Amino acid sequence: MWQLFLKGGPVMWPILFCSVFALAIIVDKFISLHRDRIDVQDFLKKLLEKLKRKDVGGALNLCDQYHVGVCRILKAGILKFDRTREEIKESIEEAFLYEVPKLEKNLNILATIAHVSPLLGLLGTVTGMVRCFHTIQVKTMAFNPVSAADLAGGIWEALLTTVFGLVVAIPTFVAYNYFANRINYLILEMEQASTELLNFLTQ
Repeated sequence: MWQLFLKGGPVMWPILFCSVFALAIIVDKFISLHRDRIDVQDFLKKLLEKLKRKDVGGALNLCDQYHVGVCRILKAGILKFDRTREEIKESIEEAFLYEVPKLEKNLNILATIAHVSPLLGLLGTVTGMVRCFHTIQVKTMAFNPVSAADLAGGIWEALLTTVFGLVVAIPTFVAYNYFANRINYLILEMEQASTELLNFLTQ
């Protein structure tokens, strides 16, 4: 693999950098999303039961037991339980503005890598073909025959960079779509839970 990597030419290095960076982000997102997993409906049910008994302190303590975004958002609403609907809603929205970017952190970088990697592969293909034609020109001007071995290096570079660029781009793009869908689902759960809480507190 290392010999193949070296035959791909200098463009292989930025592709390698992209692969390492993408892998680090994917592992980090898997860990963070797994850590933030919670049964929102079950949690909300327990929370509303405490609020029905006027146990605001118990509801806040329940939120503090889980270090996830939806709990912090609901806690922001509970802290304003004795205020108007608009004030409670504003507090929840402010918490949203803080929590959602944390979920989406580095997602745009993952999308960029998924798009840039095949372009780097294409760049390597072009530079490889340039090497081939340059070799042909030099050999022809010197009146020397052009052999397959003379062109092999450029062709290797052209093909390998395309392959490696796609190898990085395809799993990165799949991971990006998975994370994007998962985050959208979490945001939807947050919105539904916060709406139920808001309606409960202001009924």
